[in-house]
Amino acid sequence: MTDFPHTPPKQSWTFSNDVNAEIRRAAATGIYDIRGGGSKRRLPHFDDLLFLGASISRYPLEGYREKCATDIWLGTRFAKKPIHLDIPITIAGMSFGALSGPAKEALGRGASEAGTSTTTGDGGMTEEERGHSKTLVYQYLPSRYGMNPDDLRRADAIEVVVGQGAKPGGGGMLLGQKISDRVAMMRNLPKGIDQRSACRHPDWTGPDDLEIKILEIREITEWEKPIYVKVGGARPYYDTALAVKAGADVVVLDGMQGGTAATQDVFIENVGMPILACIPQAVKALQDLGMHRKVQLIVSGGIRTGADVAKAMALGADAVAIGTAALVALGDNDPALEAEYQKLGTTAGAYDDWHEGKDPAGITTQDPDLFKRFDPILGGRRLKNYLKVMTLEAQTIARACGKNHLHNLEPEDLCALTIESAAMAGVPLAGTSWIPGRNGGF
Repeated sequence: MTDFPHTPPKQSWTFSNDVNAEIRRAAATGIYDIRGGGSKRRLPHFDDLLFLGASISRYPLEGYREKCATDIWLGTRFAKKPIHLDIPITIAGMSFGALSGPAKEALGRGASEAGTSTTTGDGGMTEEERGHSKTLVYQYLPSRYGMNPDDLRRADAIEVVVGQGAKPGGGGMLLGQKISDRVAMMRNLPKGIDQRSACRHPDWTGPDDLEIKILEIREITEWEKPIYVKVGGARPYYDTALAVKAGADVVVLDGMQGGTAATQDVFIENVGMPILACIPQAVKALQDLGMHRKVQLIVSGGIRTGADVAKAMALGADAVAIGTAALVALGDNDPALEAEYQKLGTTAGAYDDWHEGKDPAGITTQDPDLFKRFDPILGGRRLKNYLKVMTLEAQTIARACGKNHLHNLEPEDLCALTIESAAMAGVPLAGTSWIPGRNGGF
C-alpha cells in the first residue's frame, strides 16, 4: 500500500498566531491590551500613489536654478498675528508626561532651527519647550490638564483638540508609573495613579458649543492667536465643515495611522479611517464652503518622507504634522539599543509599550536615570536634519512636476497603484482615466 505525503498544516487566517496569542493573553489577564503608536495593519497609504513628472506635456523646473518655495501662512482668517513658517511640516502635539522633558526640549530646538512649529500636547506647557520653540502651538484638550489662561497667552497659536486619529471618540491614558512629582504637579493629579483623559470637553454638548469656546479663547488672547481645531479622521467632511462654521482659522485632520502615547489596542486598529481617505473629504468641505486655502488644512497620520508631504499637499492640504517620525528622528526605537529592547520583551522598531515608562532611549519616559541618557541638543540637531531632508525631497518632486511652490501641487499630478487608493484619494488608477466611484470609463 502506497503512503501518500500528508498536506502540510495550514494556519488559519482568521485565527492566526497573533490572534490566538491575544485570545490567550486576554483569557489569562482579564484586561484589554494597552499600547502606544499607531495602527500596524496594512492600510492604503501614500505609498499607493505616484507622481506624474513632467516630460513633453509638462515643463519641469531646473533643480539648482529655479526656486521652489515652501513657506506657509497659518491663521489668516481671523487672527491678528497669523503664523509664518519656512516649511509646511509641523510637529504634532505630544505631551510632557508621555514624553520626557529633554525630549520636549529637543522637539522645540529642532523645529525652531528648521523654521517650523511644535505643539504642547496634553498636560500643559513646559518651560523647556516654550523656551526653545520659536513658534509653539498650545493644545486645549478635553482633560484640561495643565491648562491656564497665562499659557494660552504665551503661546503662538491655540489648538482645540476634539479628536485624535489613533482614537477618535476616545480618551488617552497616562499610567501611574509615568506620573512623576512634576507631571502630577502640572496636571494637578496624585502621583503614581493611573490617569485617563476625557473623550469630550466637559462643557461640550454639541457643535454649537465649539463656536462659544473659540470666541472665549479669542477674547482671552485678544484675537491675536490663530485658533486650530483638531479632529480625528472619522467623518472628515462634516467635522471640517462644522469646525469652519464655528470659526476655526485652521483645521487639523489626523488619520488612523497617527500615533498615541497609550490607549486600547482594539481602538488603534479598529476605529477611524486612513488619512488617504480623509484628505479629499475635508478638502471638498472647504471647497463647498468657499474656504479652501482661506482656512488652512493640516493633515497628519503616518507621514514619514518628503514624498508623503508632497502627496498630502497635492491632495489639497496646506501643511502636515509629524509625531512618530519625529520621535524616530530623535532616536526612538534605535537598533543600537536592541539588547535593551530585548530585555523588555520586544525589539527595536516594534517597541510600543511607552506607557510603561521604561524607554531605553530616554524619550518616552519620566525615569530620571533613563531620560538623562538623552541629549536634547543632539536630538534637536537630528530633528532639524530630518526636516531639512523631508523638505528637499518634497521640493524635488514639486520641481519635477513643474511647480514653483509646494502649494501648487494638485491631484492632477497624481495617479494611484490600487483601486482602493484611487477611490480614497480621488485620483485615476495608473494608466487609466478611471477614478473608482466617480466615473465609469477607462
